[in-house]
Amino acid sequence: MLDAETKSKINKLWDAFWSGGLSNPLTAIEQMSYLIFMKRLDDLDTFRKNQAQAKGQPYSSVFEGREDCRWSKWRHMSAEAMFKHVSTVVFPFIKELHNGQDVLYSKYMKDATFMIPKPSLLQEAVTIIEDMTQTTGEKPDIQGDVYEHLLGELKTAGKNGQFRTPRHIIRMMVELVDPEIGQKICDPACGTGGFLVAAYQHILKKHTTPEMVKFDEDGTPHGLIGDKISKKEHWNLLWRETFYGYDFDITMIRIALMNMVLHGIVEPNIEQIDTLSKRFPQKPIYDVVLANPPFAGYVDKSDISDNFKLDTTKTELLFVELFHNLLTVGGKAAVIVPNGVLHSSSNAHIKARQLLLENADLQAVISMPSGVFEPYSNVGTAVLIFVKGGKTEKVWFYDMKADGYSLDQKRDFINGKGDIPDIIQKFKAGRTESDKSILVPFAEIKKDYNLSFSLYKKVEHEEVEHEDPEVLIENASQLEEEIAKELQELKAMI
Repeated sequence: MLDAETKSKINKLWDAFWSGGLSNPLTAIEQMSYLIFMKRLDDLDTFRKNQAQAKGQPYSSVFEGREDCRWSKWRHMSAEAMFKHVSTVVFPFIKELHNGQDVLYSKYMKDATFMIPKPSLLQEAVTIIEDMTQTTGEKPDIQGDVYEHLLGELKTAGKNGQFRTPRHIIRMMVELVDPEIGQKICDPACGTGGFLVAAYQHILKKHTTPEMVKFDEDGTPHGLIGDKISKKEHWNLLWRETFYGYDFDITMIRIALMNMVLHGIVEPNIEQIDTLSKRFPQKPIYDVVLANPPFAGYVDKSDISDNFKLDTTKTELLFVELFHNLLTVGGKAAVIVPNGVLHSSSNAHIKARQLLLENADLQAVISMPSGVFEPYSNVGTAVLIFVKGGKTEKVWFYDMKADGYSLDQKRDFINGKGDIPDIIQKFKAGRTESDKSILVPFAEIKKDYNLSFSLYKKVEHEEVEHEDPEVLIENASQLEEEIAKELQELKAMI
């Protein structure tokens, strides 16, 4: 968990990058990523070397013959010397890494550009990162926390409607689909990798002794060591064959890779590709899909994958079909969609809803308040939970009124929970009904395939008791006599 001093240092780092000329938040976080990456590479290499020595095994260092590229060797240099050394020696070395399981590093750095503009900024950043982070092999949690806090400062939306999904909303969605070891988990519009990291943490939490798990006030878990995972093959599955993310933005790919590596996922499967395009093979191989894809815009019709049956170029509808197409039969999805997907009357919108209702079991539609995505957007959204295969019998609608933060642009912390615990409890208890939730049979929805909560919510009619007409007439007569009497008394006084 990050203390106030560490958070203050991160904020100072942001301020330094901003005043140093890197005003684009994504560019700044990318440059910070490279430095954290350099620190981690040295830490991890030292950790692996010590492990090998303890076991009496040989070890080949990634720094063989290039010890001058270790973070620990150059971090104490003067500002000018450090700037020259990192930009001309260390950065090119990092980009050219090709060494067994370290291929991930070279892939991550493939098209990277060193853009830190001046020596003083580099030196300040290195000092802060050194202070904040611990040895990766021993405490990946710390570096993950630092990185998450850095990502939390991204306050501007990216291109085509990209914006960071609040982590407590992500954790709610992951809790509802409840992923497990052995499942393949995919986010086809992964952004910074938040859904995949949360899914990993959820699995670890289920396999960590409860007394060891601690939570921040916002619900962020810590101490997730997975001590109940005893089989090596299970760890290998988690680290190498569980998490799959795709995004068309190379900056997002680099950030997602670093985010996952710093949270302890050794080899995440992250690829730069447009998952709506012909270049992406839509194979039904994933057990869990978690996503909050870009809503805005359209796709060039000539580039849309031939796998789509929906006749549309709207990204929000194509992603709905994509989620379905990527799942194995029995696979489960928790995804965010704009409210237009729930009720718009175009043929493509209706067919998208028919797909979810008739070719899947649409288990839940959770409407969220429009302020959830402030300060990026005030668009109204909903979470859809569905299982591929079969047919929908009943849909559970929940009208979320609060998420534990203020619903304005400030998004001030209230309790970090709002209706979320109630949503999880009621969903897991069999999708129970309440003043905020209802179960609606498919037969009722089939009339027009509308998924708006307001269409089905029960309206409470308050019964008003009316007095007997004869009593009302009697009361009126008495009142009339009293008024006449008072008038007589007034006349007598004149």
